[in-house]
Amino acid sequence: MGKQGTTAAPASRYLGKLSEQLFEGAGDRAAFLAALDRPPAFAPTILWTQPKPADIPSELTPLEPLPWQPTFVDRLALGTRPGQHPLHQSGHFYCMDFSSVFAASVLGAISEPVESVLDLCAAPGGKGLYSWVALQPKTLLCNETVRKRVKILIANLKRCGAQQARVLSLDSAVLAEHLPKGLDLVVVDAPCSGQSLLAKGKKVPGCCHPVTLKRNANRQKRILANGAQLVRPGGYLAYMTCTYAPQENEQVCQWLLKQFPQFEPLVVPGLGAYRSELTALPCYRLFPQSGLGAGAFAMVLRNTEVGQGQELDRAFLDSHGYALT
Repeated sequence: MGKQGTTAAPASRYLGKLSEQLFEGAGDRAAFLAALDRPPAFAPTILWTQPKPADIPSELTPLEPLPWQPTFVDRLALGTRPGQHPLHQSGHFYCMDFSSVFAASVLGAISEPVESVLDLCAAPGGKGLYSWVALQPKTLLCNETVRKRVKILIANLKRCGAQQARVLSLDSAVLAEHLPKGLDLVVVDAPCSGQSLLAKGKKVPGCCHPVTLKRNANRQKRILANGAQLVRPGGYLAYMTCTYAPQENEQVCQWLLKQFPQFEPLVVPGLGAYRSELTALPCYRLFPQSGLGAGAFAMVLRNTEVGQGQELDRAFLDSHGYALT
């Protein structure tokens, strides 16, 4: 996910305005700002991409799972360094921020088999791998427009065993033109202002500035509109960010539904406690003061159109994709 910054007035001024947009209560606003000022430690998290060993090593002993947590995801004790474990090197699991797990968990609203998945903004690969494990599609396409990020995407997919995936590096408009209504699921983990990085102790200059938010929202709408055109009748579209601003989240989803009224937002079982209070739409948010993760936003929609989708243009994919085998 990309991050765009614009230096301007003191960050605290914009953060204060953001907290007022997000929360009605002074206590909630204070807790949110405190989590950004003094970021809490979050449990390391792993996504099992291969079957769990019969005897899980003691250093990978999981914490008690949350009620909605997928069985193929484990949270580990603070201080655990799973990326240095041999099972990581052998591709048994992928290290994934728990906020990303939360966002991807909206895919739990999909109850029917999914044959094909396109992760439209894929690097470094977590959402694609989550979709691959959770839904077991026959076709997994992972697209990343930033060329310098394609290498790490390919490396992660190969290490974790997703050898049948195909990696692309094309603009979303090109994909919409050549693969219209061809996918069962399109995941848009959109480039955003990256405000949740503040809850990881990172500096993100200008991430709350109105110019930054407007620029990112416009880009998100463009990508999401192209993504919508890729979804077959009866298929699904998932939208996710790692930022807090309503301009990049609820307001983008509201815009999408005006432009593409055939899409129906879905209620996600088990996530009721995380439902956004900023809209009547079933959108879901994780905030850093929860202690679970730095933050995320997600929504999943179904294309209610009736009819047949288009066959994927395999010749196009063969000529533009990177095969992993």
